[in-house]
Amino acid sequence: MTNLQAFCIHGHFYQPPREDPITGEVPDESGAEPFRNWNERIHAHCYRPNAELGNFGRISFDFGPTLLNWMSSYDPITLAKIVSQERWHYRQRGVGNGLAQPYFHVILPLLPWYDRKTQILWGLRAFEHRFGHSASGLWLPETAVDEDTLALCAELGVQFTILAPWQAAEPDLDVTQPYWWEGSNQHLALFFYHPDLSTRVSFDPESTSNADRFRAMVMEAAATNGDGHAKLILIASDGEVYGHHHPFRDHFLAHLTETKDDSLKNTYLGEWLREHPPQRKMAIRPATSWSCSHDLARWSRGCNCTPQSAWKAPFWEALHRLGEQLDGLYGQVVGRYLNQPWALVWHYIDVLLGRISLSELFFRLSGEIPKERVLHQVDYLLRAQLNKQRMYTSCGWFFEDFGRPEPQINVRYAAQAVWWNTLATGVDLFSETMNALAGVRSNVIALNAAEVFSAHYAYAAQAPFPLVASYRPARSATVGLTNR
Repeated sequence: MTNLQAFCIHGHFYQPPREDPITGEVPDESGAEPFRNWNERIHAHCYRPNAELGNFGRISFDFGPTLLNWMSSYDPITLAKIVSQERWHYRQRGVGNGLAQPYFHVILPLLPWYDRKTQILWGLRAFEHRFGHSASGLWLPETAVDEDTLALCAELGVQFTILAPWQAAEPDLDVTQPYWWEGSNQHLALFFYHPDLSTRVSFDPESTSNADRFRAMVMEAAATNGDGHAKLILIASDGEVYGHHHPFRDHFLAHLTETKDDSLKNTYLGEWLREHPPQRKMAIRPATSWSCSHDLARWSRGCNCTPQSAWKAPFWEALHRLGEQLDGLYGQVVGRYLNQPWALVWHYIDVLLGRISLSELFFRLSGEIPKERVLHQVDYLLRAQLNKQRMYTSCGWFFEDFGRPEPQINVRYAAQAVWWNTLATGVDLFSETMNALAGVRSNVIALNAAEVFSAHYAYAAQAPFPLVASYRPARSATVGLTNR
């Protein structure tokens, strides 16, 4: 059907990790009242009501794996509704409407290749564990992309992703069509969201005050874009706009997607790709994202997206250097026992999901039963790697000041990684990291990153040993990694 017009709403659902690195509990947070923390407040405003309305069965969406881990303990009934609504599509049509997401919300192009592979593999595996089937698509955090990231996605079986239109290499882009991105030996499909309608959903509450009026806007966009082929209007935004950022927009979303209209089909990306594969190729503009126009500087050097962000460069450099040191020590130790040390990290997600024990995983990769001393050492190193991955969470650099909670929790994860590494290797990374973080200061309050780092390290040293709360395996395949 060359005159087919369709639309797809994509919601990116995610919250920064707020768990204490030792207890695994989300602490009480100021401003979240009457709830204990922001996870609970946003859940009440957005995740639960959208699940009750059945919206996750009528949109395309991705969920942060760590957010679903929290939900599995806090409200497993809502989680079950989300999963069942997604699984219905897979059972009926052989392709689901959910996308995977890297395990932590990190800026992939800024990381070494083996960390990118860890994040993508963990995210894909967590999705499969949670939803019962593999994911066709992958949401890239902040849609941050480069050629190597797309090549790795394609290598790992990802069929498509979503980008902003300004990330395409060609300026005159028809956003109603998917495109093939081609690497040296791989390819995957790129969907580009409609910039005006997506911006309206995110930042103009008046535009979403009436679902019928918004539907008319979507139809007008379909009529004025494209060249006669079947057209898809993709509208992408943070999922939290539907009820949290903008109250009552969960009901807006329900009415918009429930309405039957032969002239405008509601669909999702996996289904559309199967029925309307790309007809053209498209290259990308590397080192771009949907939320920074300065070559990813928002998460590394600082830029005008967030004024007074000079603290970001030394912060990134300090954690990047720490990551290199942790990786070097990990490789030295684990390389004594395994020919491919990083394979253990890549498969460690199955330990976190409770699918396999660490000793069994080690045996599968080495062919030898590990001695207890070796197993403990490797266990601590893997816990250091887990916290290293956490410390790169993009939210730590997204906002304007170090005094916010997000960068401070990244520092705590860094301190926890150093603590586990010290237990495993005896190598002291504390002093050098302290010195590197001393220049990372808030512009608003009297606080620097070294103080946060030192305080958490002391807290870790006094905690009951061994520290296991954050790493307890899953209770069942439908629950996943618990945070209780």
